[in-house]
Amino acid sequence: MPQTGAVRVASAVLIGAWLAAVAPLRADEVTWQVLEPGLEYAEVTSPIAAAEGDSQIRLARIDPTRFSVELLNASATAEGTGRTARDWAEKNQLVAAINAGLYQADYKTSTSLMRSRAHVNNPRLSRHNSVLLFDRRDGDLPPVQLVDRTCRDLDTVVGRYAGAVQGIRMISCKRGNVWTQQDKRWSNAAIGVDEAGRLLFIHMRAPLSTHDFAEALLALPIGLRETMYVEGGPEAQLFVHAGGREYEAIGSHGSSGFAGLAGSFAMPIPNVLGVRPLR
Repeated sequence: MPQTGAVRVASAVLIGAWLAAVAPLRADEVTWQVLEPGLEYAEVTSPIAAAEGDSQIRLARIDPTRFSVELLNASATAEGTGRTARDWAEKNQLVAAINAGLYQADYKTSTSLMRSRAHVNNPRLSRHNSVLLFDRRDGDLPPVQLVDRTCRDLDTVVGRYAGAVQGIRMISCKRGNVWTQQDKRWSNAAIGVDEAGRLLFIHMRAPLSTHDFAEALLALPIGLRETMYVEGGPEAQLFVHAGGREYEAIGSHGSSGFAGLAGSFAMPIPNVLGVRPLR
């Protein structure tokens, strides 16, 4: 969706006190299904319940030593139009796909830096503090990094990766929730990296404020290290198809007042991040 501002609410102190009392789930309360080696999927009830919906957080966990990360852009295609996450995946042999981030009013261009080896969607580095780096040029580097610019000098590493997608930081390098509380709630999609360097595609359809969504993720026993927000509302999507199983999660309005239909079907999106097995 096009980017919008955050509004602080008067009840933030009360909500914060309630969230502080949320206890992390036990490790055995997240059951991972192995879809194929290096790709796992889980659904877990959010430790912070939404006012409506099933409150399920859906996660795909990817070992980047077994899968390549791919950036796909409408701006790189002849027709120049968006597709659903499912369509992007099926047309490009991806086993999982999620929104690549917020976009401008032209419904093509990212609001921040977005490039791959084959195509530059937006060359401009914005003020946002999370940058996902992938497609390494140097084999000595980790295959994927999520750089928190408040903790690390991006300039020393960004040029060593062919792929870069910048987004809004949700959870910092110190595992802190840096998202301001808001009165509006919506579906959320995020990308994270865990302590083992695995990539996480994360989606929750039931509407939460993004602050509360970050708190819920921090309470999960998944070794989450850093996370960036990639979409909210009806456009937020996650698609996984591997090991003979298929999962599709789409967004809904919640209380956001976004334009469009209320999440009864997936909406076209211009930019996605996906993964395919390395051969």
